[in-house]
Amino acid sequence: FADLVLETWDLHCERNGREHRTADMGCKQLVVRRGQPFSITLRFSGRGYEEGVDKLSFNVETGPCPSETSGTSSHFVMTDCPEESCWSAVVQQQDQESLSVSLCSPPNARIGRYHMTLETCTDYQGSSYQIGDFILLFNPWHPEDMVFMRDENERREYVLSQHGLIYQGTCDYIFSVPWNFGQFEDDILAICLNMLDINPKHLRDQNRDCSRRNDPVYIGRVVSAMVNCNDEDRGVLFGRWDNRYEDGMSPMAWIGSVDILKRWKKFGCQPVKYGQCWVFAAVACTVMRCLGIPSRVVTNYNSAHDTNANLTIDRYINEKGEQERYSWDKIWNFHCWVESWMARPDLAAGYDGWQVLDPTPQEKSEGVYCCGPAPVKAIKEGDLLLKYDIPFIFAEVNADVVYWVVQGDGMQKQSIRSSDVGKYISTKSVGRDSREDITHNYKYPEGSEEERAVFEKAEHQKKSIGEEDEGLHLRIKVSEGANKGSDFDVFAVVNNNTDEERVCRVTLCARATSHNGTLGPQCGLTDPVDIDIEPRAEKRVPLRILYEEYRDKLTQDNLIKVVALLNDHQTGDILVAVRDIYVENPPIKIRILGEPMQNRKLVAEISLVNPLTVPLNGCVFVVEGTGLTERQLVKELEEPMEPQAEAKFRVDLMPRLSGLQKLMVDFESDQLTGVKGYRNVIIAPQPM
Repeated sequence: FADLVLETWDLHCERNGREHRTADMGCKQLVVRRGQPFSITLRFSGRGYEEGVDKLSFNVETGPCPSETSGTSSHFVMTDCPEESCWSAVVQQQDQESLSVSLCSPPNARIGRYHMTLETCTDYQGSSYQIGDFILLFNPWHPEDMVFMRDENERREYVLSQHGLIYQGTCDYIFSVPWNFGQFEDDILAICLNMLDINPKHLRDQNRDCSRRNDPVYIGRVVSAMVNCNDEDRGVLFGRWDNRYEDGMSPMAWIGSVDILKRWKKFGCQPVKYGQCWVFAAVACTVMRCLGIPSRVVTNYNSAHDTNANLTIDRYINEKGEQERYSWDKIWNFHCWVESWMARPDLAAGYDGWQVLDPTPQEKSEGVYCCGPAPVKAIKEGDLLLKYDIPFIFAEVNADVVYWVVQGDGMQKQSIRSSDVGKYISTKSVGRDSREDITHNYKYPEGSEEERAVFEKAEHQKKSIGEEDEGLHLRIKVSEGANKGSDFDVFAVVNNNTDEERVCRVTLCARATSHNGTLGPQCGLTDPVDIDIEPRAEKRVPLRILYEEYRDKLTQDNLIKVVALLNDHQTGDILVAVRDIYVENPPIKIRILGEPMQNRKLVAEISLVNPLTVPLNGCVFVVEGTGLTERQLVKELEEPMEPQAEAKFRVDLMPRLSGLQKLMVDFESDQLTGVKGYRNVIIAPQPM
């Protein structure tokens, strides 16, 4: 027999991409998921493949130093009965000179970029051909994969959806901002793989790092460390919280991960300025979804950052309600992290499922700024010794806040207030733009037997208490419409839950504050008021917060912290109530003109009214949406926007993908920043 000579081959990038749900990454390269067969066609010249005469075998290799022992290289012969636990090749069909072969990786293969060679052998004469590269990803559709997820709607949301919502605001005013994850956009997969290749663990020991890339727990830990740059590890984002962002992008201005990851690549893996928790979490979510690990961004309201790990956050204020001394322990009005879905064979049974990964640099873990993966189940059960970083996250959702009022003579009095850490833990619902509350995944109901048992296990005595029924009760209310540019009222509301008249003194103090709990200048204060309240009655003490007072003090977080203090003359008790008020930005209006159809021009009209009493300078709109825009569209206004004036403009879109897409808009100016808007657009598929 003459030698078998390979003439051409076809990796069927497009068809394999559709079957492996990677088609949105484009068809320039072969991208497949582990454990699932993919087919290639080989064309020989002169004669076809003869079974029994010709021997065909394949070599696949990944990483800089591939070896069979570390699972980064495999040599396998074409066979009729493939083994599920290793690489295999099976003849699908033969047509004269062309041969279709079905290749399959084991469901625990290392992910990453592979190099493939074909070896032919006839009568002991052999040839070898480089067939090219392909990329292998995790496979949530395969029951044997560690990231297997049963529900198709969940897989669509947590792996395939390229846009979503991230919850922000305060526990009293929850709102969402749109985010373009864009994990299948051009170049993003290459950037994510590069991130794995420059991580310090890889640089220390390339062989060991590549051999561990079959494990989503390992990958999650690497990604959590690489999204921040605090270890001088060439990480993606530079965190900053002090409202000084002139030499970069304000964290509030980002609208998606693609822009950030592309900037990081373009500038040689220099950290991109600047990120805060939701930006870190969203970028990590993009990377994890891109690699095939189901992931979602989660928001925890009133999130504790307990630096000394005693599960108590002490706050010191004076009799006016002003902060007395600095504390490293902080309460963030919200904090975002990522949950990724995976099995945990490294732990005892019962901890599979959602795992917390937190890429925001807060505390070191094993010497590196990363956090997780921590099983959500372990946080709920108070199993603080399991891997990784459970005590820190347990405190974020369970710490106590104790207010100490420092009196004029230096005496400190502990105030009584109910527990409010770890509220309304939120994520976007599957397939809908509504909020799903997942607090019950993290903690048992307050005051329940189970909660008590968990706290005993965690050696935590809960200091704060439920709402008091007897005595006086204090809370803060906000008038409708705390809108940027307007004055608004807040009230201390005092209830007398007793059968006798009570006399007390009430003070209200308002200060600008930032998202991580740092207090800024004062923007409102009442003189102490003495009030007497009839039995079972309610009284209000107002504080008007003026735009001219808060205008230059508000940070880009748009937050004002109001503290109310009540001295009960009868008992000597001091009550404290605290509320973060979010000052609302104006809405961005988006109208879609025409019939949205794939690969056909579509026009969007975008408008915004300046609600302030001053002109806005340096106005810029940024428009983006995966599948709708090629890249970001930037519209700079040439003139300042006068007070109450409307800016309106149109953009041309060319929808590339069909189905539900999100068009997202961000607006920046000198006085008004981080204004967001979005519109869902359903794109009809192109008629065949």
